[in-house]
Amino acid sequence: MPKEENKLEKLKKDYAKIRKKYGLPEFNRLNEDFGIEKASESESDFVIREIRRIMIEKVYNYFSLIETLLNPSNTRMSLMSAAKTLSVEDREKLSRIYKKIASIEIELIEVDVDFSEKREAEFVKEIYKTWQEIKEDILHTARTIKKNWNNKSESVGKGYFG
Repeated sequence: MPKEENKLEKLKKDYAKIRKKYGLPEFNRLNEDFGIEKASESESDFVIREIRRIMIEKVYNYFSLIETLLNPSNTRMSLMSAAKTLSVEDREKLSRIYKKIASIEIELIEVDVDFSEKREAEFVKEIYKTWQEIKEDILHTARTIKKNWNNKSESVGKGYFG
């Protein structure tokens, strides 16, 4: 067990150096939002890259979910039902979030292909900033779906599937 603690402590120390150099968010804040402590499980000379990968994985999961909610054709029934619970305003919020994440995805190509510690650090800051801007809207959408789920799900099974 102490071996795992040592890996996490090493990650925190390595991150502290990079944080100071590039003005990154505190470790605990990133860890709360993205679970970056997972980076302690991998052996890497590029801590910032591992942290960025973990962060982008979470953001991309929400990107895929939002994409499905905005365009639910050929998806699981549960997601089609969830999409039906959204109002026009909810869809507009999701569209704005989608565009923000899409711009991150496009920038990711350059960051991923041409490694630079500085660029990785700037990208981590950008992901973190964007996440702070969108997470309340994502939470609001989840709560809307949850609140409206029972109202909409009653009518879901009444259609003809031929």
